[in-house]
Amino acid sequence: MSLLKNVGTIGGLTAVSRVFGFLRDIMLARVLGAGGVADAWQLAFQLPNLFRRLFAEGAFASAFVPLFNRHMTEGESEARRFASEVLAVLLPILVVFGAVMMLAMPWVLWLFANAELRADAEHYALAVTMGQIAFPYLLFMSLATLTAAVLNSLSRFAAAAAAPILLNICLLVALFWGALQPGGEATRQSTGMFLAIAVSVSGLLQLLWLRHWMRKAGFSIPFARPRLTARVKEMGVLIVPAVFGAGVYQISRFIDLAFIRVLPDGSLTYMAMADRWNQLPLGIIGIALGTAILPALSRFIAREEGDEAQRLQSNVIELSMLLTVPAAVALFVTGSAFVRVFMQAGAFTAEDAAVTGSLVSGLVIGLPAYVLVKVLTPNFFARKDTRTPVITAALSLVVTVALNLYLVPRIGVMSLAVAGAIGAWVNTALLYGILVRRGFFTLTGRVVGRLARIVLAAVPMGAALWAAMIYCDAYFTGTTAERMGSILALIAIGLVSYAVAAAVLGVLDKSMVQRLMRRQA
Repeated sequence: MSLLKNVGTIGGLTAVSRVFGFLRDIMLARVLGAGGVADAWQLAFQLPNLFRRLFAEGAFASAFVPLFNRHMTEGESEARRFASEVLAVLLPILVVFGAVMMLAMPWVLWLFANAELRADAEHYALAVTMGQIAFPYLLFMSLATLTAAVLNSLSRFAAAAAAPILLNICLLVALFWGALQPGGEATRQSTGMFLAIAVSVSGLLQLLWLRHWMRKAGFSIPFARPRLTARVKEMGVLIVPAVFGAGVYQISRFIDLAFIRVLPDGSLTYMAMADRWNQLPLGIIGIALGTAILPALSRFIAREEGDEAQRLQSNVIELSMLLTVPAAVALFVTGSAFVRVFMQAGAFTAEDAAVTGSLVSGLVIGLPAYVLVKVLTPNFFARKDTRTPVITAALSLVVTVALNLYLVPRIGVMSLAVAGAIGAWVNTALLYGILVRRGFFTLTGRVVGRLARIVLAAVPMGAALWAAMIYCDAYFTGTTAERMGSILALIAIGLVSYAVAAAVLGVLDKSMVQRLMRRQA
């Protein structure tokens, strides 16, 4: 299957999941608002979700996929035995870790809760209970990630890309129940409890879904007695540094939680809502491309086909920037409009929307860099080098923390967005510089020229959107018809202006489409 088809499959289904995610956050804003129960829920949900993204989807997949593909070249029976050995060790670790975290939840949340939440005994106790109920999600999703990694290695991308839809459906069911109840604090608290239950239920459903499709693909992972075999040890050596190399974005979110402790009530909700808009293109483009490239890149490198690896990496970077740069410029200019149109209502006030909108603009400054990190790190992981991305991630995090220490007292929650974006660009520059120095990958003059034209094409689009924002401002908080009309107008203006500029500059031509449609080995 071609790169474009693989990315289209993963990105399309991820887009569906993100749409459900937007509906979820719109309902969250309107039912829970910001601060109080909303901050308690965000804190309880983010811990297992961040661990899932950091360890399961990030580190585990990055270490497992290259090794699994290597064993597949030795025969499917060897790959099945390797997966079984990994599962046998992974399961007891997850059970013990989950039990410890649930018992320690009152103290764990204390590390990340802000002063207002810690001083509010009722809401803090609610956050602890919700965190304990939601934490089994990590167990289910870690096992689901193992299953998804097998499916992706078999070039069966659709099932894994569709699985997160189940999470958002479960959360929406809980939120719609809350929306139908009488307003008030009691309803918000009971809705929070139902949300926590829905998180764990969704994890189990995703695991069952993926195991069904793995069996349909003719692959199974038998249970075995836990043993630290040589192959499991090899993966363990890879997975520890991969936590930092693949999960720099998630680690920066952990850092954000630490700094949010000193910020006013509501800051955690603002960051979570703003990050949803940043995660839309990051998930659809960055994660889709990173997932699609790793198995193919691993095979090219295993067969010492350096030219094919270079071609694939170039195509991925070109495609990622073709989609990400205009998305970043558009969200930078219109982020506040989208927040006002979709989230400002009910318990989510105009002030809440203004702060969240400004955070969207700050976060998307780093959006192209976050995507590039996703598509550059597989070049190291495919070579079983998980150490180098750790070093670059650590350096970028030092920059992020230093900027936060300086900026948080001066510009508050906005510093988290800006510092994270700058840190991501530092990480991108370091990763690319090391690839060039080692001779693993170099951008050709042709690709650099195309990237420059992509950036230039986004400039008139940004100017057109800026002018449209002034005209549409009064409609962003009007009737439902006025809100939707204004957003559709912005989307149309952005698409048309970028398409015209891209056509004039020759950003997308027949040869590029043919290269992206070329089948991967």
